[in-house]
Amino acid sequence: MKNLQKHLKKLRTDAAECKLISDLATGLEKRELFARLADHLSVLTSEVERAISAKVCSTATEL
Repeated sequence: MKNLQKHLKKLRTDAAECKLISDLATGLEKRELFARLADHLSVLTSEVERAISAKVCSTATEL
């Protein structure tokens, strides 16, 4: 579980950094690229959160 939490934190950080780069980029291509990366990482973050939630729920029902 700690491993998933670690990955979740990393994904959140990476998404925030990509968003910041997108906001600061002067070129249109870089802005769009980093905006897409931020969106993609946000989706991955949601998937990891869902996996953690499912794991917690399945562990709770096993007890």
